[in-house]
Amino acid sequence: MQHPAPKPAPHKRRPAFVHAEVYRRAAYGQNHPLAIARVETAVDLCLGLGWLEGGYHASPVASREQLEAFHAQDYIEALYQAEAAGLTPAAHRQAYNLGTRENPVFAGIFERASTSVGGSILAAELALLGGIAYHPAGGTHHGQKARASGFCYFNDPVFAILTCLDRGLERIVYVDLDAHHGDGVEDAFFDNDKVFTLSLHEAGRWPGTGLLHDRRMGRARNLPVPRHLNDSELDYLIQTAILPLVQRQRPQVLVITCGADNLAGDPLSTMDLSNGALWRAVTGLAACAPAVVVLGGGGYNPWTLGRAWAGLWAALNGFEVPERLPSALNGLLKGLTCDLVEDEDIRPEWLTTLRDPPNHGPVRDEIKAMADTIMREA
Repeated sequence: MQHPAPKPAPHKRRPAFVHAEVYRRAAYGQNHPLAIARVETAVDLCLGLGWLEGGYHASPVASREQLEAFHAQDYIEALYQAEAAGLTPAAHRQAYNLGTRENPVFAGIFERASTSVGGSILAAELALLGGIAYHPAGGTHHGQKARASGFCYFNDPVFAILTCLDRGLERIVYVDLDAHHGDGVEDAFFDNDKVFTLSLHEAGRWPGTGLLHDRRMGRARNLPVPRHLNDSELDYLIQTAILPLVQRQRPQVLVITCGADNLAGDPLSTMDLSNGALWRAVTGLAACAPAVVVLGGGGYNPWTLGRAWAGLWAALNGFEVPERLPSALNGLLKGLTCDLVEDEDIRPEWLTTLRDPPNHGPVRDEIKAMADTIMREA
């Protein structure tokens, strides 16, 4: 059955961009997938194209009191001490998963993680005024209450949702399009009937959760898609399953972690989406609620991530995406580096354009069966 595209939600305000300059500082140390230029690349592309002429909303740093709304006090203190000392005791490594290769300790770790939370709180507050708030540095969706996980120290999407709950909202939908299952957010709200979570992620990918039949007492849906998901398949899932499920919830607010590791060329997934497919998915979802928070998430190829997140800001605003980038921005993209992407794998369009070539293809029977399965009530 073909579902009509949703009517645009009555957003009262222009989209808001939330950012902080802390993300320009070196982080994660050496030989880590996140030790690349990510958010700053998207911001600089937007600036170079004149898409941030009104500036951005500076992300505040979340206070200890705010962090304690979800995270355990002893864990918060352990992370704070790790920043101050520059190292983590063995007991803390074991208890909190800090100071590991996955979740290293580095200068500014506590400030950076707290700023991500502050940014998502602010984004939720801005969205609740009747619009869309975009916080690309958000999306640390693996963070657990008392433990770092999957490069995530605090879980900022949880705080965006908590902000909405604190304002008295009763129908909140969280959609996660990252290549990895949004386990931390699902875990945080599995017993809260005011929050519905939906995650589309690559099957067999870390953390290994989010199976098709995992529904958390009806409060969650999961779409573990097969390798090499193409644009046509994402479009199909959005139109036949994800949008109808979201609309069924009649959300007062929608929180989206869009990710960029779902794009072709990312070294930590085999999903084959173009950034245009991701933009369509997010803008289609954004039409389903009067208040929308859009967060970043994973992404380990600086060329695909920066271009996708800059283009998403254009899509949310209705800006025209140029066919070719100005030479100054070509230079910006040519100056990026990534240990996980070989020089011969850098595609010419990553250096000269913003929009990827579309990657249409057949919709596999497995995809169609998955859509049918999650649309069933029981």
